[in-house]
Parts: sequence; C-alpha cells; structure tokens
Amino acid sequence: MQPVDFTTLTAACSEIRANWLPSRLEQVYQRDRYTIAMALRTLKQRDWLQISWHPQAAHICIGDPPPRSPDTFTFSQQLIHQLNGLALVAIEAIAPWERVIDLQFARRPGETALYHVYAEIMGKYSNVILTDANNIIITAAHQVSQQQSSVRPIQTGQPYETPPKLTGTVPSLNESQERWQERVSLVPGAIKRQLLKSYSGLSAALLELMLLEANIAPETSTDTLNPDDWRRLFERWQEWLQALDSSEFQPAWTKDGYTVMGWGAVEKVKDIQELLNRYYSNQIDQQLFSQLRHQLSQKLNNILAKLRNKAQTFKTRLQQSDQADEYRQKADLLMAHLQNWEPGMKEIILADFDTNLPVAIALQPDKNAVQNAQSLYKQHQKLKRARAAVEPLLLEVQTEIEYLEQVEAAIAQIDTYQTAEDLRALEEIREELIGQKYLEDPEYRSRSANEPPSTNFHRYLTPNGFEVLIGRNNRQNDQLTFRVAGDYDLWFHAQEIPGSHLLLRLEPGAVAEEVDLQFVANLAAYYSRARQSDQVPVVYTQLKHVYKPKGAKPGIAIYKQESILWGKPQMVISH
Repeated sequence: MQPVDFTTLTAACSEIRANWLPSRLEQVYQRDRYTIAMALRTLKQRDWLQISWHPQAAHICIGDPPPRSPDTFTFSQQLIHQLNGLALVAIEAIAPWERVIDLQFARRPGETALYHVYAEIMGKYSNVILTDANNIIITAAHQVSQQQSSVRPIQTGQPYETPPKLTGTVPSLNESQERWQERVSLVPGAIKRQLLKSYSGLSAALLELMLLEANIAPETSTDTLNPDDWRRLFERWQEWLQALDSSEFQPAWTKDGYTVMGWGAVEKVKDIQELLNRYYSNQIDQQLFSQLRHQLSQKLNNILAKLRNKAQTFKTRLQQSDQADEYRQKADLLMAHLQNWEPGMKEIILADFDTNLPVAIALQPDKNAVQNAQSLYKQHQKLKRARAAVEPLLLEVQTEIEYLEQVEAAIAQIDTYQTAEDLRALEEIREELIGQKYLEDPEYRSRSANEPPSTNFHRYLTPNGFEVLIGRNNRQNDQLTFRVAGDYDLWFHAQEIPGSHLLLRLEPGAVAEEVDLQFVANLAAYYSRARQSDQVPVVYTQLKHVYKPKGAKPGIAIYKQESILWGKPQMVISH
C-alpha cells in the first residue's frame, strides 16, 4: 500500500484549503477504529472531511458520506461536543516539511482559534489529537502512555508536544545542481537510496516515479550516471519543488498506485480528493476482505471438523446398536435350548432357528443359562435405547453440518476482492454467524449489522433477455427467495449440494424457453459447491412450492414439484 507522503499531504490540503475554508462543522462520525468524518458546510456545498490514522493508510481527504448505522465511538462524541457549530478557519502544516496538519476551529472566520485538531499523518505513528487554545490535550484518537513512549507521551490534560524535528537536509529550490549532485553522489550507491538518505521529505513511491520520468532505473549506481542523466533528474527534482511551491498538482492513477505529480500517469483524475478517497477506501477494504475471509474460513473449518467427529461418533454408536437384534436372537436360542447348558461353560454353539447354521454364544461361567439369557436381553434393550437416543442427535448434527457447508460454499464463491460489495457480502456472512452464535459479537459491530440485507446480488441476462438474480450468502438467499421473488419467477438450486438460490425473473404470461432454463441451470451449478464438476443436477420450481421450515437457519429452504436439469458450470463466464 502506498503511504501518504509529504507531497501528497501538501497537495490534498492545498485543495481542501481552496474549497473548504471557511466552513462550519455540523457533525462528526467515526467510521471505524481509525477513521473520522467531519461534515463541513460552506455557502456553496456540504461534504465530509475524512481523517484516517490507520497505520498503513493514514490520510486526509474529502470522502464518502458515512453509513446510517449508529456511531458507538467516544472519540467522535468528544470531538462533536467541543467543535459542534464552530468554523474551520485554517488548515496549516505545523512546520515546513512536517506531515502534521493543524485544523483550527473558531467561533467565526477572523477570530482566534478556540480548538486545534492535529492530524499526524506519519505511518504507524499516525494520530488525531484535539487540544484547546492553550494546546492542552482534550482527547486523542490514540492515547500514548509514559510506559509506551518516554519521548512523546500523548495523554488527556497534558500539553501537546509536536513530533521530533526532522534531522536531515530539506530540499530547496535555491540549491544548485552542482551542490545537489555533490550531496547525492558523495558516497556511491543506488540513486534511489542515496536520494532518500540525503534529503528529508521524500518517499520511495515519489522517487520511483521521478526516476522513471527521468528514464533512470532506481538501482542505478550514482557513479555510473552520465551528465545527461544528472541533468534530466535535476529537472524533475526542480519540477517537483516548483509544484510544492505553487500548489499546482496533477493527480492521476499510475500502474501500481497514484501520483499527484502526473508522472507515470495511466489515467488522469479531476481532483486529489477523489483519488485519495478511492485509493485508500479500496486498499483498506481489500485488506479487511482478506482478513475477514481468512478468519471466517478458519472458524468454519474448526467448527465443521468438530461436528464431523461428533457425527462419526454417533454413527459408530448406531452401528453398535445394529447388533441389538443379534443379542436378542442369541438370548432366544439359549432359552430354547436350556437343556444343552452345562455348569462352567464359557461358550455354547447352537443351531440358528432359520438357517440351521451354528451360532457361537459367549457365556459367563459363573451364571446359569437363564441368567446368561437375561444378560443378553438386557444388552438388547440397552442398545435399542441407545438407538432411540442417538438417532435424533445425529440428525441434529447432520442438519448443522449441512447449514455450515452452505455458508462455507458462499465464502468459497466470494474468493477475490473486486468491489466494496464483495466485502459487504462477507460482512453479512459474519453477522449471520454472530446471529447463529457461531461467532462472538465483536467489540465494534461492522457497518452491515444495523443495515437491511443488501441487494447486491449477482445479475445476469439469459439469451432471451430475462433477468437472473443470484444470492451471494444465506442472508441474501433468504432475501431473494422470500422477499424479492414474484409469483411468476422460477426458483433454481443445485440439487442437495450447498450453493446459491437463483431467481429467473418472469413477467405474467412470459415463458422461458429451454435455452433460458439451461442458461440458469448452468449458473446454479457454477454458484454451488460443485463448480469444478462437468455436470451438476439442478432443481427448479415455481415460488409457491418453496418453503422455509419453521425455525430453520438462514438460507435453508425446502421445495416440491421440482423439475431437474443438468447444469454445466464450465459453460459460465464469470463477470
């Protein structure tokens, strides 16, 4: 992930300064553990200023409106308590080349600031700190105790101290090429590394693009650069410093990230705010997606392994109870041939009633024939009782395994992050598992907890133009089948295989042709656990024949009057 460097921060703040000063603060909302959004209103517009102190993605930009779910964080409540209704009158760097921005709030423009919000955009040390006019800390996003840092503790009631000053040389427009070249090439080494060591205020991402623009490989040694290389690179260096000086930037997407200098651009962007908002939202969502998918998969693997062991134990006990009739038959045989028993016998061999074949019966030598038969009858009763007790337990475990395999199949389908909707689909699965008591309710509920189920279903069109909707998790499957579906729609599902619910949307009087039904059957096979098979049995029926059993878990449905088609998952081109 590309961190916000001094250049990006300067570019973002100069744009915010130009469009959002002065503005009135109307609301503060904390999106998650690392991000606040401040609603700002000017005479012309209202929008959300986003400040993040995420260790890998700290940034400041105009961002998206927050979700409608309640804000449960105290930091945002402390901010709104102090700042509500005040004017944002200044956005200043605390010192040249520092990545700390001072947002100043006053009663009205032109008055002295009553409060300062310091946004420290410094990688893993990033923080957001609110102080009063005397720079006494009122609250901080991340409190740092004396034990954590003796150099710079950050605690309520203490004076705000700025981060340690930069010790390196800072770049200057006034420096000559000779002096600059001499400083960078003093000790021979890779040009990128030498520039980073020689000057403060630079980042690896900025230098890579600068060198690319000058047509120099980052690993080129300084002692192999010719005068023309040095000249081209110094021109880019000057171009960068002039952009900082004049606040004229060129935001764009690059092959691996973004730039505010226009270097290495593959697609230009109209403003820096949109660029940063899209880049960091996407990167953080991607990170959350990977973590959540791993966490859910691990949890399900562990639960399913335990349940399958449990089911195996019950099956073993049922196999043992299958011998119940054998004990009774042996007891009957013994009772019918009491005269053949002799004291002290450990085994007796008698002919079977039906087959006349010899049957060996183990005996307890200290008991007579009747007592031995009674013991066998008791064993028969015990095993019969075990079957009656174990069968419902096995059924319960098997139902639970089927449900969790359905969840597992849904996670398997959401295998890579493409859009924010993919993360949302996984978050809904997490909420479902919390609701079903398979997961602990986390300290901070995700944004999907208090929102209605999403309708970001997969959507396709059949060859004749009918719409197909496909659920991405159990919550969506229920929504699709029991809320969205119309009377004329057809319902599809892989037969007795975990997978998605599908709807073929049909208007009154419309008839789906064979080619449409086959198209949906292929999709049902593709969005099931049997995706890798050549052919998969798929059932379809009218909605009036699909029911949810009372008390059934999410995504479970029973159906009747179904027809069967063979779906071919390999025919589907995913989109």
